Amino acid sequence: MPSKLKTVLFKETRFAFDSLPPRLKALFVVLFIFFVGSLGVLVWRLNQNFIVTVPTEGGSLTEGVIGPARFVNPLLAVSDADRDLTSLVYSGLVRVGPKGNFIPDLAKSYEVSEDKLTYTFHLKDNLRFHDGAPLTADDVRFTIEKAMDPAVKSAKRANWNGVSIEQPGPKTIQLTLKKPYPAFLENATLGVLPSHLWQNTSAESFPLHEQNLEAIGSGPYKLSKITKDSNGIPTAYELKAFSDFALGKPRLEKITIGFYKNEEELVEAYKNGQIDSLSSLSPALVKELEESGQRVVKSTLPRVFAVFFNQNHNSVFLDATVRKALNLAVPRQEIVENIFHGYAEPLEGIFTSTNDEPTKTDLVAAKKMLTDAGWKLNDQGVMQKTTKASKDKPAATQVLTFSLATSNIEELKQIAEKLKANWTALGAKVEIEIYESNDLNQNVIKPRKYDALLFGEVMGRDSNPYPFWHSSQRTDPGLNIAMYTNAKVDRLLEEARQTSDLEERNKKYFEAETEIKKDQPVAFIYSPYFLYLLPRNIIGVSLPTLTNPAERFVNIHKWYVRTDKVWKIFANLYK
Repeated sequence: MPSKLKTVLFKETRFAFDSLPPRLKALFVVLFIFFVGSLGVLVWRLNQNFIVTVPTEGGSLTEGVIGPARFVNPLLAVSDADRDLTSLVYSGLVRVGPKGNFIPDLAKSYEVSEDKLTYTFHLKDNLRFHDGAPLTADDVRFTIEKAMDPAVKSAKRANWNGVSIEQPGPKTIQLTLKKPYPAFLENATLGVLPSHLWQNTSAESFPLHEQNLEAIGSGPYKLSKITKDSNGIPTAYELKAFSDFALGKPRLEKITIGFYKNEEELVEAYKNGQIDSLSSLSPALVKELEESGQRVVKSTLPRVFAVFFNQNHNSVFLDATVRKALNLAVPRQEIVENIFHGYAEPLEGIFTSTNDEPTKTDLVAAKKMLTDAGWKLNDQGVMQKTTKASKDKPAATQVLTFSLATSNIEELKQIAEKLKANWTALGAKVEIEIYESNDLNQNVIKPRKYDALLFGEVMGRDSNPYPFWHSSQRTDPGLNIAMYTNAKVDRLLEEARQTSDLEERNKKYFEAETEIKKDQPVAFIYSPYFLYLLPRNIIGVSLPTLTNPAERFVNIHKWYVRTDKVWKIFANLYK
């Protein structure tokens, strides 16, 4: 509109308004204000109905962990720091979903043959590593073959025993098993190495490769900067969101992982505001921080802590009455409430999901159970039992005395003391033996040199009890540390292992568990929670059931701190 015409219209309108009587002027002003107000309310309501809040990119998270990283490598990762960084830097064919299921990651789809032996994975288009190199089936095959190579000494090797690999095309990988194994899909979460950076490295030199620290993968975050101390030891990793991540660019722009020597330094850094988040703290500290208003995210862990009775090492445990009486004297609820401050579940069976009510501690009933079976207190206040002489054996006196081995971890030491107190009241003589973790594994558990062992077993996502309870697993590297043998249990576990029908498999597991509980080769105690302290502004966190703490990052690409408002029709663009 020409400026002259605007001026004329304004003057004419002003003249008309000035010509009105005072009452009409006042009415006009009131009506005008009402019109503007109504229009504002209408626009606000339209916005409320058609505009939504969506997550957007930006923000960061700084997390602290105990111990430095040495092997940021999916084949060699051994420490929590290694596994944490590996889960951020690398991605596999599939990824654990928020409900504990498996969702495609590098793979756009996969099929399982009718006989449940062949898994065929089809890769997505335009996959890239952090250095821009294309990711193909060659890289997947290379990674799995290195996992199988005994010279690499990968902790993942056992997962790939008996698996053959075919590569029908540049974007297709086919994995074939000798026998059906329903839990095999979890193996496909293995992070894929860039073969162009590793292919000229001998298996023996794998642990020495610079890429173990300066890692390049295809995961949600890529390495941006490593901070080191004066000795060249990494003190922090700075990671940036990877735009070409197969599941979409992560919303948090930056993740920093700082390394601390011990829990005290880690907590001090948290209280001083140097880090935003942390995990793997003692329950007492978590309780203190939660009561002070800090946000604690909890998740169940498929871990079974129990006392395993080695009947081959101490004949006192050959008496089923002794095992049952010791089990009846375990103060499960007290341990959960006083040592774990409620951050654990009392256990009664081999599965963390067992719904049975935990056996209530009953020292009176346990003592009566022993005396009814012929055990009596001697002059030293220790239960003993004398067997009658027979043609083949002379009379013998057996004393209820044994050692209890465990790791040098504060919670386990406290549990051992509580067990000792209750078992001593029962009439047993118990000696506690404390070992450093490596010493316990190498010199006690592997050679099975213990009377009773207070220890935790990681059951895995599908809670397959075969490695822990089948008689073939009684010797190292098997995990049957109770040295348990039962032909019926063996058969049930073998059948369950090859059953793809989940309902049928669980039925056989339940039958096996029932048999094991009858024999009482172990006193089940508790299953701990995973405890994670996070700032309240981090949104979108959804933890599945974790098999290890690093899995807290499985959906980190969906975490966010910043939001925006957009029309509903555009909201799908932000998912």
